[in-house]
Amino acid sequence: MRYLLAIFKSRNETLYFANLLKTNGIYSVIINTPKEAGQTCGISVKYCLRDHSKARMLYQSKPFKSFYGFYIITEEGFGRKSIERYS
Repeated sequence: MRYLLAIFKSRNETLYFANLLKTNGIYSVIINTPKEAGQTCGISVKYCLRDHSKARMLYQSKPFKSFYGFYIITEEGFGRKSIERYS
């Protein structure tokens, strides 16, 4: 399974972005940020890969100052995950 994370350094902006996705019809959930992603606020917005173009447009429409990046997570089974930056 593959999905995307939008990671911010601010909890407030993380929650704002999740709400922005929700109000625009994109299903998303708040999850704990994987430690491999670096030092962030501790929570991230998880959403489907197919919604990325719309999510990116929404991100670009607002002045987010604490944005850390988009990351793709691949669950490899047996609890293993790989994480890499996604453009």
